[in-house]
Amino acid sequence: MSDGALGVGLVGCGGFAEFVLDAVAGLPGLRLAAVADPSPGRADRLGARHGVPALGSLDDLLARDDVAAVLIATPPATHAAMATAALRAGRHVFCEKPLATTTEDASAVAHEARLAGRALVVDHVLRYNPLLRAVRHLTERGLLAPPRRFLFENDASDEDLGPGHWFWDPAHSGGIFVEHGVHFFDAARTLLGSDPLSVRATAVGRPGGPVDMVSADVVHPGGVLASHLHSFTHAHRAERQLMRLDHGFAETRISGWIPVHGEITAWADETDAQAWEELPSLQHDLLAVEGFRPHGGERITVHVERNAGPAAPARGRGEERTVPHRVTAVLDLGGEANKPYVYAQSVRAAMADLVRAAREGTPPVADAVSGFAAVAVAEAATVAAATGREQSVLAPGAALPGLGPDLTGYDPDLPEGARA
Repeated sequence: MSDGALGVGLVGCGGFAEFVLDAVAGLPGLRLAAVADPSPGRADRLGARHGVPALGSLDDLLARDDVAAVLIATPPATHAAMATAALRAGRHVFCEKPLATTTEDASAVAHEARLAGRALVVDHVLRYNPLLRAVRHLTERGLLAPPRRFLFENDASDEDLGPGHWFWDPAHSGGIFVEHGVHFFDAARTLLGSDPLSVRATAVGRPGGPVDMVSADVVHPGGVLASHLHSFTHAHRAERQLMRLDHGFAETRISGWIPVHGEITAWADETDAQAWEELPSLQHDLLAVEGFRPHGGERITVHVERNAGPAAPARGRGEERTVPHRVTAVLDLGGEANKPYVYAQSVRAAMADLVRAAREGTPPVADAVSGFAAVAVAEAATVAAATGREQSVLAPGAALPGLGPDLTGYDPDLPEGARA
């Protein structure tokens, strides 16, 4: 575009597309160029709402010179083919999760991103959530030990998922692990800092109906275990989610599938207790995510109860520490009422990441490799549940040997002749 903004064409004009376009409206460096959907009515309505042309297909979008990036907001089974077509046409890609419904297809898309030399962002919104970013910062600072246990329980709503909804059809959605679980397999991978090794899983269905509850125990290197449970069995008002991280001498508990509230309890020595007490003054940096606009109601509070425990050393899993002080830190993004805002801002931050990556030629946070890795464990969990046998998880390093040393789908040093 003449103004330097990244022109984006959206394919798939359903309800999620409306949400995404509202979330990214006004994002610096981004301009909506056109929308497309095989349903003329849906395309016309969304196009008219945003004042852009309404087209009938992805091919129509790719024929436009003002479309430099494609936003894929279609059902999961279409993602891989559409992402591949866009990349081969030289476009950057923002893809709603999952990147694909099979590991084979996800691997192929990741390779296409490298060959095209284009940025690809998967909408793994948890990577752009301020609470999860804060946990990573606290781990990097040494106030939290790397997690030795990850647990996520998700009692989600099926109130809008009628019997004929594509969500229940694995041929369209990939199944619960693939369609929804990828968010949390990806969150575990980034918080634990490792690729999973193997998975055991179980799936159960409602009487006379589809599978609506699944669980998976995923083994990571170093004796680390991640447990995931997803059920689509509740009314909206009865939804509840909890993420729990066991850091040994500390525990993090985060509520909401879009995290809005977290509480950390930790045992500390005096040096660490003082470092914890400084966190409220560092709130801006701890919660900062590029592209995420704070609403002003975010809070970090810390309370230290000194000498709450014995002065004698304490031991657990072979580690001994002298930690008599009990720390309680609360990280709050405004509570449940702010979940829609936090969700929208996380999507906005993911799109800002695409704009930055396309402009700078540097890797995005939620890249094609992260998309592949999440699908790999989701597919292995699906097979484990179906067979009753533990499955190995294909690691990105083994499946994507041609990618750069930083394991991203974008290689700025790739020769121009090798690009699409």
